[in-house]
Amino acid sequence: MLQEFKTFAMRGNVVDMAVGIIIGGAFGTIVKSLVADVIMPPIGLLLGGVDFSDLFLTLKDGTVAGPYSTLAAAQEAGAVTISYGVFINSVISFLIVAFAVFLLIKSINKLQAEAPEPEEEVTTKECPFCLSSIAIKATRCPQCTSTVE
Repeated sequence: MLQEFKTFAMRGNVVDMAVGIIIGGAFGTIVKSLVADVIMPPIGLLLGGVDFSDLFLTLKDGTVAGPYSTLAAAQEAGAVTISYGVFINSVISFLIVAFAVFLLIKSINKLQAEAPEPEEEVTTKECPFCLSSIAIKATRCPQCTSTVE
């Protein structure tokens, strides 16, 4: 049973999937940093210093009454909130990942389209006497029985 599991685990598809999951996790970390550290600050600056991660609605005050200046302060006080700013960050992150995957697929498709197709092996030839199609290794035409070189 251990040998069967080893055979299964070492198949190309399983190893490829594991590599894909690892790369996907690393890619997710990079995209999260790109969104949080590079894209969102200029957008927040353009919108008058808004930090999307701190956009929230308070549904019910916590142990310390609001208003709360940040989402972290509201959560620390135990307030019930709708954190729509975190959702906006997630949507932007998703759009960036989707765009990156689109570019990746587009470049893969372009590389596959440029790959030359393998030439088909010639398996027939033409009889010089009756012009019928015969096998490449044939020495006599099956149609007219002529000897073919």
